[in-house]
Amino acid sequence: MSAAGSSTARLGRLGWLAGLALLIAAPFIGLYPVFMMKALCYAIFACAFNLLLGYTGLLSFGHAAYLGAAAYATGWLVKSAGWSPELGVLAGTGVAALTGLAVGLIAIRRQGIYFAMITLAMAQMIYFVFLQVPFTGGEDGLQGVPRGKLFGFVSLESDVTLYFVVLAVFVAVFLFIVRIVHSPYGQVLKAIRENEPRAISLGYDVDRYKLLAFVLSTGLAGLAGSMKTLVLGFATLSDAHWSLSGEVVLMTLLGGMGTFAGPVLGAFTIIGLQNFLADRVGSWVTVIIGVIFVVCVVAFRRGFIGELLAWQQRRKGH
Repeated sequence: MSAAGSSTARLGRLGWLAGLALLIAAPFIGLYPVFMMKALCYAIFACAFNLLLGYTGLLSFGHAAYLGAAAYATGWLVKSAGWSPELGVLAGTGVAALTGLAVGLIAIRRQGIYFAMITLAMAQMIYFVFLQVPFTGGEDGLQGVPRGKLFGFVSLESDVTLYFVVLAVFVAVFLFIVRIVHSPYGQVLKAIRENEPRAISLGYDVDRYKLLAFVLSTGLAGLAGSMKTLVLGFATLSDAHWSLSGEVVLMTLLGGMGTFAGPVLGAFTIIGLQNFLADRVGSWVTVIIGVIFVVCVVAFRRGFIGELLAWQQRRKGH
């Protein structure tokens, strides 16, 4: 490795350590734990979506359905069935993954806009199921979900305690995705994204690889929904609405598609803007975020992290 490459890698590791240190210190330096937990949950959601879009090249327009499915499943199991929070989260993640498997078996043989439209149509069907079935509470949502005790003895009622549980889950998911991308399986996903016919000619069963990526992505999206239900204490129809599917696309593109840190930065940016602007401009927050997105896409086509990495590559080239 060249001196420039070694320096870049060292700076990258320092950046990761600094980011982790900031997240660990967040509750003690005046950052509101509930806001941070909500942002971390959406960061998990965006990272899961990026695994599908950024590294496999599949654009799903219905990813909120899996977050919503897990949110409702976890909420009902913890509140009505009396399950412990860790079992509720595992069950919610499993429900999302199984839902993703069912949708994936239908959609995965299609490509491009046809794949995107099938995922959107299936997600809308799931949304209307949530609207009609009695256990979800309809338009009122599922309210009053208790946080409970982790493993039966660690109370999650404290925001700080739950924050560190959510942070641990986020770090585990992040490292899991990094491991997937750097594995031989991840290299095949990149090959499919870059040139699917060539991957087929090399003998890979691309539909099977894409289906597994889709199920992994939907399962991790469900994990985000399950954690969000524990954090906020409710699950509502907005968790499964198509607009949330659009927001996760926005988070991923804003931060940098196909990068590890990009979706995390994008999620914190969008959730931060929503919280900061909601009390100041009301319903205009969506318009303002849309304008910011257009400006950023025009000025930073690769996203924040993508542009930074491209700049580093240009420096190394000189």
